[in-house]
Amino acid sequence: MSIEKDIKQASFKSAHSKAMVNIVYTNNWLATLQMEVLKPYDLTLQQYNVLRILRGHHPEPITVIGIIERMLDKMSNASRLVDKLLLKEMVVRRECPNDRRAVDILITEKGLDLLAELDVLQKQWEQQLYGLTESEALQLSDLLDKLRQSPPESEQ
Repeated sequence: MSIEKDIKQASFKSAHSKAMVNIVYTNNWLATLQMEVLKPYDLTLQQYNVLRILRGHHPEPITVIGIIERMLDKMSNASRLVDKLLLKEMVVRRECPNDRRAVDILITEKGLDLLAELDVLQKQWEQQLYGLTESEALQLSDLLDKLRQSPPESEQ
Protein backbone atom coordinates (compact mmCIF):
# COMPACT_ATOMS: atom_id res chain seq x y z
CA MET A 1 0.00 0.00 0.00
CA SER A 2 1.20 3.55 -0.68
CA ILE A 3 1.39 6.35 1.88
CA GLU A 4 -1.32 8.15 -0.10
CA LYS A 5 -3.73 5.24 0.42
CA ASP A 6 -2.67 4.62 4.02
CA ILE A 7 -3.44 8.16 5.17
CA LYS A 8 -6.02 8.94 2.47
CA GLN A 9 -4.13 11.93 1.06
CA ALA A 10 -4.07 12.41 -2.69
CA SER A 11 -0.96 14.56 -2.97
CA PHE A 12 1.87 16.23 -1.08
CA LYS A 13 3.51 19.66 -1.33
CA SER A 14 6.76 18.06 -2.47
CA ALA A 15 8.65 14.80 -2.67
CA HIS A 16 10.49 15.79 0.51
CA SER A 17 7.22 16.42 2.33
CA LYS A 18 5.92 13.04 1.20
CA ALA A 19 9.12 11.35 2.38
CA MET A 20 8.90 12.98 5.82
CA VAL A 21 5.27 11.97 6.27
CA ASN A 22 6.13 8.46 5.12
CA ILE A 23 9.03 8.21 7.60
CA VAL A 24 6.87 9.34 10.53
CA TYR A 25 3.99 7.07 9.51
CA THR A 26 6.30 4.09 9.03
CA ASN A 27 8.02 4.73 12.37
CA ASN A 28 4.64 4.69 14.12
CA TRP A 29 3.63 1.52 12.26
CA LEU A 30 6.84 -0.26 13.27
CA ALA A 31 6.58 0.97 16.88
CA THR A 32 3.00 -0.33 17.10
CA LEU A 33 4.09 -3.75 15.86
CA GLN A 34 6.98 -3.76 18.34
CA MET A 35 4.70 -2.75 21.23
CA GLU A 36 2.38 -5.66 20.41
CA VAL A 37 5.35 -8.02 20.84
CA LEU A 38 6.40 -6.44 24.16
CA LYS A 39 2.95 -5.96 25.72
CA PRO A 40 2.58 -9.52 27.09
CA TYR A 41 5.92 -9.03 28.88
CA ASP A 42 4.84 -5.73 30.48
CA LEU A 43 7.71 -3.90 28.77
CA THR A 44 7.71 -0.58 26.97
CA LEU A 45 9.84 0.12 23.92
CA GLN A 46 12.11 2.30 26.05
CA GLN A 47 12.52 -0.36 28.76
CA TYR A 48 13.34 -2.90 26.07
CA ASN A 49 15.93 -0.52 24.65
CA VAL A 50 17.55 -0.13 28.10
CA LEU A 51 17.69 -3.90 28.57
CA ARG A 52 19.32 -4.34 25.17
CA ILE A 53 21.88 -1.64 25.97
CA LEU A 54 22.69 -3.37 29.25
CA ARG A 55 23.01 -6.75 27.54
CA GLY A 56 25.33 -5.22 24.96
CA HIS A 57 27.50 -3.90 27.76
CA HIS A 58 27.27 -7.09 29.87
CA PRO A 59 29.13 -8.26 31.96
CA GLU A 60 30.46 -4.73 32.54
CA PRO A 61 28.26 -2.23 34.37
CA ILE A 62 27.18 1.05 32.81
CA THR A 63 26.03 4.33 34.31
CA VAL A 64 22.68 5.96 33.60
CA ILE A 65 24.54 8.59 31.56
CA GLY A 66 26.06 5.80 29.48
CA ILE A 67 22.58 4.39 28.91
CA ILE A 68 21.24 7.79 27.85
CA GLU A 69 24.05 8.19 25.29
CA ARG A 70 23.03 4.90 23.65
CA MET A 71 19.23 5.20 23.79
CA LEU A 72 17.16 5.32 20.62
CA ASP A 73 14.63 7.70 22.21
CA LYS A 74 16.72 10.57 23.57
CA MET A 75 13.66 12.08 25.27
CA SER A 76 13.21 9.10 27.61
CA ASN A 77 13.85 9.46 31.32
CA ALA A 78 16.51 6.78 31.74
CA SER A 79 16.54 7.02 35.55
CA ARG A 80 12.81 6.34 35.68
CA LEU A 81 13.17 3.46 33.21
CA VAL A 82 15.93 1.91 35.34
CA ASP A 83 13.71 2.30 38.44
CA LYS A 84 10.89 0.40 36.70
CA LEU A 85 13.28 -2.35 35.56
CA LEU A 86 14.67 -2.54 39.10
CA LEU A 87 11.15 -3.22 40.43
CA LYS A 88 10.79 -5.99 37.83
CA GLU A 89 14.15 -7.44 38.98
CA MET A 90 15.58 -7.06 35.48
CA VAL A 91 18.46 -4.83 36.63
CA VAL A 92 20.48 -4.09 39.75
CA ARG A 93 22.15 -0.90 40.90
CA ARG A 94 25.42 -0.62 42.74
CA GLU A 95 27.70 2.18 43.78
CA CYS A 96 30.42 2.86 41.23
CA PRO A 97 33.76 1.95 42.83
CA ASN A 98 35.60 4.70 40.87
CA ASP A 99 33.09 7.50 41.55
CA ARG A 100 30.88 7.29 44.62
CA ARG A 101 28.54 9.89 43.10
CA ALA A 102 27.81 7.60 40.15
CA VAL A 103 25.66 4.48 40.11
CA ASP A 104 26.43 1.43 38.01
CA ILE A 105 23.59 -0.49 36.39
CA LEU A 106 23.81 -4.19 35.54
CA ILE A 107 21.34 -6.50 33.83
CA THR A 108 20.27 -9.51 35.91
CA GLU A 109 19.94 -13.12 34.80
CA LYS A 110 16.17 -12.56 34.76
CA GLY A 111 16.69 -9.66 32.34
CA LEU A 112 19.05 -11.71 30.16
CA ASP A 113 16.59 -14.63 30.10
CA LEU A 114 13.75 -12.33 29.06
CA LEU A 115 15.83 -10.86 26.25
CA ALA A 116 16.75 -14.36 25.04
CA GLU A 117 13.03 -15.17 24.84
CA LEU A 118 12.29 -11.87 23.10
CA ASP A 119 15.10 -12.44 20.58
CA VAL A 120 12.97 -15.14 18.93
CA LEU A 121 9.98 -12.81 18.75
CA GLN A 122 12.20 -9.94 17.58
CA LYS A 123 13.36 -12.00 14.63
CA GLN A 124 9.73 -12.61 13.66
CA TRP A 125 8.99 -8.88 14.08
CA GLU A 126 11.91 -7.95 11.84
CA GLN A 127 10.35 -10.08 9.11
CA GLN A 128 8.10 -7.06 8.52
CA LEU A 129 11.11 -5.73 6.60
CA TYR A 130 11.62 -8.90 4.61
CA GLY A 131 9.74 -7.33 1.72
CA LEU A 132 13.10 -5.64 1.19
CA THR A 133 16.15 -7.43 -0.10
CA GLU A 134 19.27 -7.24 2.04
CA SER A 135 20.68 -4.73 -0.44
CA GLU A 136 17.52 -2.60 -0.26
CA ALA A 137 17.55 -2.72 3.57
CA LEU A 138 21.16 -1.48 3.56
CA GLN A 139 20.27 1.23 1.04
CA LEU A 140 17.32 2.34 3.19
CA SER A 141 19.54 2.47 6.26
CA ASP A 142 22.18 4.47 4.35
CA LEU A 143 19.53 6.92 3.12
CA LEU A 144 18.20 7.41 6.67
CA ASP A 145 21.76 8.02 7.88
CA LYS A 146 22.20 10.56 5.09
CA LEU A 147 18.93 12.27 6.03
CA ARG A 148 20.05 12.75 9.65
CA GLN A 149 23.37 14.24 8.50
CA SER A 150 21.80 16.79 6.17
CA PRO A 151 22.32 20.44 7.15
CA PRO A 152 19.30 22.58 8.06
CA GLU A 153 17.55 24.07 5.04
CA SER A 154 18.80 27.56 5.94
CA GLU A 155 22.40 26.35 5.45
CA GLN A 156 21.80 24.79 2.03
